[in-house]
Amino acid sequence: MEENEDRELERIKQAKLREMMKRTASAPSFEKREASLGKPIEITDATFKETIQNHSLVVIDCWAPWCGPCHMVAPIIEELARDYSGKILFGKLNVDENPEVSTRYGIMSIPTLLVFKNGKLVDRIIGAMPRRLLESRIARYL
Repeated sequence: MEENEDRELERIKQAKLREMMKRTASAPSFEKREASLGKPIEITDATFKETIQNHSLVVIDCWAPWCGPCHMVAPIIEELARDYSGKILFGKLNVDENPEVSTRYGIMSIPTLLVFKNGKLVDRIIGAMPRRLLESRIARYL
Protein backbone atom coordinates (compact mmCIF):
# COMPACT_ATOMS: atom_id res chain seq x y z
CA MET A 1 0.00 0.00 0.00
CA GLU A 2 2.76 2.42 0.93
CA GLU A 3 4.48 1.86 -2.43
CA ASN A 4 1.30 2.89 -4.30
CA GLU A 5 1.03 6.03 -2.18
CA ASP A 6 4.65 6.90 -2.93
CA ARG A 7 4.08 6.49 -6.68
CA GLU A 8 0.94 8.60 -6.49
CA LEU A 9 2.78 11.34 -4.57
CA GLU A 10 5.59 11.26 -7.13
CA ARG A 11 3.08 11.52 -10.00
CA ILE A 12 1.43 14.54 -8.33
CA LYS A 13 4.81 16.18 -7.72
CA GLN A 14 5.82 15.72 -11.35
CA ALA A 15 2.50 17.12 -12.60
CA LYS A 16 2.85 20.17 -10.33
CA LEU A 17 6.43 20.68 -11.45
CA ARG A 18 5.40 20.61 -15.15
CA GLU A 19 2.60 23.10 -14.42
CA MET A 20 4.99 25.46 -12.60
CA MET A 21 7.54 25.27 -15.41
CA LYS A 22 4.88 26.15 -18.00
CA ARG A 23 3.82 29.22 -15.98
CA THR A 24 7.42 30.34 -15.53
CA ALA A 25 8.21 29.92 -19.23
CA SER A 26 5.20 31.99 -20.29
CA ALA A 27 5.72 34.77 -17.72
CA PRO A 28 7.62 37.85 -18.88
CA SER A 29 11.22 37.89 -17.74
CA PHE A 30 12.35 40.16 -14.93
CA GLU A 31 14.20 42.27 -17.51
CA LYS A 32 11.10 42.78 -19.63
CA ARG A 33 8.85 43.53 -16.65
CA GLU A 34 11.34 46.02 -15.29
CA ALA A 35 11.98 47.75 -18.62
CA SER A 36 8.28 47.99 -19.38
CA LEU A 37 7.42 49.85 -16.18
CA GLY A 38 7.43 53.14 -18.05
CA LYS A 39 9.23 54.94 -15.24
CA PRO A 40 12.80 55.11 -13.98
CA ILE A 41 13.85 52.51 -11.44
CA GLU A 42 16.05 53.18 -8.42
CA ILE A 43 19.64 52.07 -8.94
CA THR A 44 22.01 51.46 -6.03
CA ASP A 45 25.62 50.39 -5.68
CA ALA A 46 24.25 46.89 -5.00
CA THR A 47 21.99 46.71 -8.10
CA PHE A 48 24.10 48.67 -10.57
CA LYS A 49 26.18 45.87 -12.12
CA GLU A 50 23.27 43.48 -12.53
CA THR A 51 21.12 46.21 -14.08
CA ILE A 52 23.60 47.24 -16.78
CA GLN A 53 24.44 43.61 -17.57
CA ASN A 54 20.83 42.41 -17.84
CA HIS A 55 19.50 45.17 -20.10
CA SER A 56 20.65 46.04 -23.58
CA LEU A 57 20.28 49.81 -23.21
CA VAL A 58 20.34 51.58 -19.84
CA VAL A 59 20.39 55.29 -19.05
CA ILE A 60 21.28 56.11 -15.45
CA ASP A 61 20.47 59.56 -14.12
CA CYS A 62 23.08 60.39 -11.46
CA TRP A 63 21.49 62.97 -9.18
CA ALA A 64 21.15 64.28 -5.62
CA PRO A 65 18.17 65.71 -3.73
CA TRP A 66 19.89 69.09 -3.18
CA CYS A 67 20.72 69.57 -6.89
CA GLY A 68 18.48 72.15 -8.62
CA PRO A 69 19.41 71.18 -12.21
CA CYS A 70 18.74 67.53 -11.30
CA HIS A 71 15.16 68.49 -10.43
CA MET A 72 14.86 70.22 -13.81
CA VAL A 73 15.98 67.07 -15.66
CA ALA A 74 13.86 64.64 -13.58
CA PRO A 75 10.55 65.24 -15.43
CA ILE A 76 12.33 64.82 -18.77
CA ILE A 77 13.74 61.47 -17.62
CA GLU A 78 10.24 60.45 -16.49
CA GLU A 79 8.82 61.32 -19.93
CA LEU A 80 11.59 59.50 -21.79
CA ALA A 81 11.15 56.43 -19.57
CA ARG A 82 7.46 56.40 -20.44
CA ASP A 83 7.98 57.06 -24.16
CA TYR A 84 10.77 54.49 -24.56
CA SER A 85 9.27 51.88 -22.27
CA GLY A 86 10.41 48.40 -23.29
CA LYS A 87 13.28 49.81 -25.38
CA ILE A 88 15.41 51.72 -22.89
CA LEU A 89 15.63 51.14 -19.17
CA PHE A 90 15.98 54.40 -17.24
CA GLY A 91 17.36 54.41 -13.74
CA LYS A 92 18.08 56.98 -11.05
CA LEU A 93 21.19 56.77 -8.87
CA ASN A 94 21.41 59.05 -5.84
CA VAL A 95 25.12 59.91 -5.74
CA ASP A 96 25.03 60.83 -2.05
CA GLU A 97 23.77 57.37 -1.11
CA ASN A 98 25.82 55.38 -3.65
CA PRO A 99 29.46 56.49 -3.56
CA GLU A 100 30.85 53.31 -5.14
CA VAL A 101 29.33 53.88 -8.60
CA SER A 102 29.87 57.63 -8.36
CA THR A 103 33.58 57.10 -7.70
CA ARG A 104 34.04 54.35 -10.27
CA TYR A 105 32.63 56.55 -13.04
CA GLY A 106 34.17 59.79 -11.82
CA ILE A 107 30.91 61.65 -11.33
CA MET A 108 32.10 65.19 -10.54
CA SER A 109 29.06 67.17 -11.74
CA ILE A 110 25.38 66.39 -11.56
CA PRO A 111 23.13 65.75 -13.26
CA THR A 112 25.18 63.24 -15.23
CA LEU A 113 23.53 60.62 -17.40
CA LEU A 114 25.49 57.44 -17.99
CA VAL A 115 24.43 55.51 -21.10
CA PHE A 116 25.24 51.79 -21.20
CA LYS A 117 24.76 49.56 -24.20
CA ASN A 118 25.26 45.83 -23.64
CA GLY A 119 26.95 46.52 -20.31
CA LYS A 120 29.48 49.02 -21.70
CA LEU A 121 29.54 52.76 -21.07
CA VAL A 122 28.94 54.39 -24.46
CA ASP A 123 28.08 57.97 -23.48
CA ARG A 124 28.18 60.41 -20.60
CA ILE A 125 25.85 63.42 -20.71
CA ILE A 126 26.74 66.12 -18.18
CA GLY A 127 24.43 68.94 -17.17
CA ALA A 128 20.80 69.85 -17.65
CA MET A 129 19.54 70.26 -21.19
CA PRO A 130 16.21 70.30 -23.03
CA ARG A 131 14.42 67.09 -23.91
CA ARG A 132 15.13 67.27 -27.63
CA LEU A 133 18.89 67.37 -27.02
CA LEU A 134 18.82 64.58 -24.43
CA GLU A 135 16.57 62.44 -26.58
CA SER A 136 18.77 62.79 -29.66
CA ARG A 137 21.88 61.83 -27.66
CA ILE A 138 20.15 58.77 -26.16
CA ALA A 139 18.01 57.52 -29.06
CA ARG A 140 21.02 57.05 -31.36
CA TYR A 141 21.93 53.96 -29.33
CA LEU A 142 18.69 52.11 -30.12
